[in-house]
Amino acid sequence: MYIDVLLDHPDFVIINKPANIAVQNENDRLGILPSICQQLQVSKLWLVHRLDKVTSGILILAKHAQAAAIFGQLFENKQVEKYYLAIASKKPKKKQGSIKGGMHKVRDGKWILNSNNQNLAITQFFSYGVLANIRLFLVKPLTGKTHQIRVALKSLASPILGDELYKGETSDRTYLHAYAVKFCYQQQEILVTCKPNFGEHFISIEMSDFLNKLASPTALPWPKVK
Repeated sequence: MYIDVLLDHPDFVIINKPANIAVQNENDRLGILPSICQQLQVSKLWLVHRLDKVTSGILILAKHAQAAAIFGQLFENKQVEKYYLAIASKKPKKKQGSIKGGMHKVRDGKWILNSNNQNLAITQFFSYGVLANIRLFLVKPLTGKTHQIRVALKSLASPILGDELYKGETSDRTYLHAYAVKFCYQQQEILVTCKPNFGEHFISIEMSDFLNKLASPTALPWPKVK
């Protein structure tokens, strides 16, 4: 398995994580972290944030402990902007805006949103009708909770296509992709984007054309954070 390297910095590497492969080793399969270590011929890389197994796209890995500590501060201070693409087959309750609520764990590994502010999750989004029964979401999570985007879209009555855990329709993959990241690392501004390359709906001609015309995610009129 070859992993696409999007940016190779002296202190960190940004890769395009394939869908359906866990970050760490599983019983019967090598994880992304040991795989990229082998590929880059390094003994260790530091995981500074996470992606679900089903999610593809941008993943940042530090090359040494000092860089990992810097990223820890950046994430803690909410100085890393992350943008995701998702596809749903059902129209949402609203076409754009924010989703806010407390994340509460229930059975079978699922999470739900409730009205209190414990374990608060805040998610902003725009959505676009690209094809009949295919709606594209551009999502900006302002917090980093487990399953946050998957739960947010489920709360809009638009579960992610292929995300059967949250009642999404069966498909060839779970249509969630880490699309772009922006941050300032030691006074250097970093902006990386990565289009999805797997999933029949992600790589369709219509979707590719739409993404080519879509403005940079950082340039969209996202609501001001209070």
